[in-house]
This record gives sequence, C-alpha cells and structure tokens, in this order.
Amino acid sequence: MSLLSELANTQWAGDQSLREKVLQQIRFEVVSGKAAPGTVLSVPGVAKQLGISTTPVREALLELSSDGLLEPLRNRGFRVMASSLQDLKNLFALREQLEMYALMTVAKTGLKDEEVLEGMADAVAQAVQEGNVHEYLLTDRAFHHALVIQAGNRLLTDMVMKLRDNMRLYGIDSQEGLVRQHSSVQEHYQLIQLLSERRQDEVATLICVHIRDWEPVFSAAIIEAATQAVVTA
Repeated sequence: MSLLSELANTQWAGDQSLREKVLQQIRFEVVSGKAAPGTVLSVPGVAKQLGISTTPVREALLELSSDGLLEPLRNRGFRVMASSLQDLKNLFALREQLEMYALMTVAKTGLKDEEVLEGMADAVAQAVQEGNVHEYLLTDRAFHHALVIQAGNRLLTDMVMKLRDNMRLYGIDSQEGLVRQHSSVQEHYQLIQLLSERRQDEVATLICVHIRDWEPVFSAAIIEAATQAVVTA
C-alpha cells in the first residue's frame, strides 16, 4: 500500500515530530483518496511496517478518527470513512464564509509580514513547478494559515484549518487538479497585494473564487470514485 511505503521512507526524528509526520502522511492519504474508503489500518500493523512504536501511530489514528476521517473497529483498527458529495458541499460553504470573513478582517486591520508571505507563496509555486502534490498541500496550508491567523481570532483560525484539513481532496493530482494548482499560484500573490492595499471587496471576491474553483475538481472525483465502487461491488 502506498501509505506504508511512503511512511517507511520518511526520516523520523523526535517523538512529537514522529507523531506529526505519521498524522500528516495518513491524513494526506485519506483526504486525497489514495487510501480508499473501506481501507482498514491497524495500529500494530502500521507500526511494524514503519519500525516504530505503536504510541505515535495510535495517537495519529485516534485523532483522525475524532475528525471523522476514520472509523474505529473493535479489535481490528480503523477504517477509512467514505465521504459524500453533500459533505463536500457543506465544507465548501463553511470554508468560503469563514475564510472570507477572516481575510476581510485582515484587509481592514492591515496585512503584516508581506515579505514572509511572499516567500511562502514562492514555496507553493515551487511545489507546483516540481509536480510535488504533497508539498503543494503542505505549503498551501502554511500560506493560508499565515493569512487567517492575522485576523487575530484563535477560534476562527482553528475552525478554518480544521475544515481545510478534513476536506476530501479527491482529484487533487488529476489533470484538472494540476491545472487548478497552477492557477492558484498567481492568486496567492494577488491576495497579498489586495490585502496590503486594504481592498476588502476585492479580497472577498478573490478568496471565494480561490476556494470555489476547486469544487468541480473534487466533486467530479468523488462521483467517479463512488461510481467505481458500485461497479466493483
């Protein structure tokens, strides 16, 4: 399975780093669809494959279970949960409203650390240029976290990032997904410019487009995955 092979090649260092790397990789495999719905992950099995203790694996799987991405199975481990098209629509609706509010707040109060944000946007651009989808998701997440946190509302930041982390990104590495990745790169620089100029209405419009333009990509992939599951059942 790709999940275990990718994790097995990771360089582990430190308990916290170890747990976060396991969590990060398993989450990526689940939300990207690489670990298909119904896939069962056992704590001892994953730990043995990785050559690490069961503790960080168990903690990572429990967190993903509490997020609704995995379902605990008695004496068996954790099963990857399926996601519906309605779930995706609901997540997009919430993300759009919350991130728009957060960035309009930043536009009103004034953007800080523009050079740092530009460097983070550069990192996203580099990941796209290299065709590294996993790195794209990591750098894109970091960029948006750095923007939203400037709204000065910790609860809002936590909610936005939780929604982003739990969204199923099926089709992220499809041809349509790769095209959308390239389009999103320039939008990051545009967001920085509009925020720095405090153009609230234009910020609101752009962040909605930035989010919503992913919806057709993910929706089509979820429908395709559901269709294939029915055919092979």
